[in-house]
Amino acid sequence: MLAGNGSFVTEFVIAGLTDRPELQLPLLSLFLMIYVVTLVGNCGLITLIGLNSHLHTPMYYFLFNLSFIDLCYSSVFSPKMLMNFVSKKNVISYVGCMTQLFFFLFFVISECYMLTSMAYDRYVAICNPLLYKVNMSPQVCSVLCFAAYGMGFAGAFAHTGCMLRLNFCNANVINHYLCDILPLLQLSCSSTYVNELVVLIVVSINITVPSFTILISYVFIITNILHIKSIQGRIKAFSTCSSHIIAISLFFGSAAFMYLKYSSPGSMEEGKISSIFYTNVGPMLNPLIYSLRNKDVKVALKRILIKFRKRDKF
Repeated sequence: MLAGNGSFVTEFVIAGLTDRPELQLPLLSLFLMIYVVTLVGNCGLITLIGLNSHLHTPMYYFLFNLSFIDLCYSSVFSPKMLMNFVSKKNVISYVGCMTQLFFFLFFVISECYMLTSMAYDRYVAICNPLLYKVNMSPQVCSVLCFAAYGMGFAGAFAHTGCMLRLNFCNANVINHYLCDILPLLQLSCSSTYVNELVVLIVVSINITVPSFTILISYVFIITNILHIKSIQGRIKAFSTCSSHIIAISLFFGSAAFMYLKYSSPGSMEEGKISSIFYTNVGPMLNPLIYSLRNKDVKVALKRILIKFRKRDKF
C-alpha cells in the first residue's frame, strides 16, 4: 500500500530513547515530571505576564512568546514520547510523522529567532536606554516576533517539503523519540543529497545568523557594561542579561551538536541524548530561569498570590 508521494511506508515505528525494559518506568517518571513542570511553568509565566500590566513591556512581550513556543513545541512530541515508554510498539502514521516534523521544526526555528530578538532588546536597553521606547516600540516588537515565526515557517516548509519527496521502502524504525530530519534521512531508499544540502544550508543559517547576531549584541553590551563606573551598576546591568545568556547557551549548544555533526549511526545516538537538552530540558528551565532570576516576575507573582488570599478570606 502506497503512502503519499510514492512512499511505500504508511507508518513508522519510533524506537525511543532506549529498548531496555528496566529503564522504561524510571524514564517515564522522569520525562513525565519534566513535561508537567514545562506545562505548569510556561502556562504560569504566560498567565502572569498577561494579567500584570506592569509586565507589558518589550522584554516580557518576547518572554511571553518564548513561553508560548516552548509550551507548543514540547507538546508536539512529549505525549508520543511518553507513550513509547508504556507501549510495546510506538507507531506513528506517515502523515502524522510529517506533521510532527513540520511543527517541531517550526517552533524550534522560531525559538532561535525569538532568543535573537531578546538579545537585541537587551542591547537597546543597555546601550541605548534613552531611545529604548522608540527603538523597541510595539510595532518594532510585533515585526520582530512575526519575523521569528516567519523564519520558523520557511525553515519547516523547506525541510518538510524536501522530506515529502523521498521514498521510504522497507525500513521504518526511526532511531529517535520523535520524527526528526536526520533519523528519517537514514531510512530513505532514494537519494538524500538534496535533503542533506538543505539541512546544511538552512540549519547553518538558522544557527549561524542568530548566533552571530547574539554574539555581536553581547560584545556591545559587555563593552558598555565595562564602561559603567560603579560596581553595583555593572552587576545590575549584567543581571538583566544573565538569564538570557543561560537560555541561549543551553539551546544553541545542544542544537548545533545535534544538526551540524555527520549523521552516522554513532553520532545519531549521541545526538539523541544531546537533543534532550533543547527539546525537554530547555522548555522546562526557561520559565524557571526567567522567574527565579527576575525581580519583576517575583513581585508580580506575590501580587497575584496576595489577591487570591484576599479572595479566599472573603
